[in-house]
Amino acid sequence: MNFTETAWNVFNKSIEDYHVYDDVNTQINNPFEKNTLERILYAKNWIDTVQWHLEDIIRDENIDPAEALYLKRTIDASNQKRTDLVEFIDSWFLKKYENITPKPDAKINTETVAWAVDRLSILALKVYHMSLEANRESASEEHRANCQAKLDVLLIQHEDLSTSINQLLADIENGDVKMKVYKQMKMYNDESLNPILYQKGQQK
Repeated sequence: MNFTETAWNVFNKSIEDYHVYDDVNTQINNPFEKNTLERILYAKNWIDTVQWHLEDIIRDENIDPAEALYLKRTIDASNQKRTDLVEFIDSWFLKKYENITPKPDAKINTETVAWAVDRLSILALKVYHMSLEANRESASEEHRANCQAKLDVLLIQHEDLSTSINQLLADIENGDVKMKVYKQMKMYNDESLNPILYQKGQQK
């Protein structure tokens, strides 16, 4: 089993486990052993799955404004955890490939392995939920047909993205691609970089 097959299985395990209770307050119960890549991937997708449903909830037009603000703060915190974990996955791959010397003409990819894996995790959620819609008995036949057409495209995307990630890993292993990682350096959560936050602090 190659890397993306393993990741896809882990992501779907996380999604299925979440939907046992289908509650954004459900605590993660990671079934994989500590210090394994599978455990990291499960944690990554769990964050994505919870956030997927938070994004659904906050779009309720009748939501209480106070609850919406609370959810927005929760989503912001979730985004930060997601970014931190993506960077941790990149660090895992950097460690794995630390003894590989890139060729003099090695290329640099436009995104890191972990950010491609992030897209694969989100794609697993899209496939899961679009499949539900394509088979929802309470929906119209037209709705199900439209969703099935979209699901077919998502499944093609899954194949293409999986192939691309596996090719990138092979190119890194062969020295054809130089693995470089840049921290996201998000500014809006940093009290020293977000002017709204640091001006507020100066006024105290």
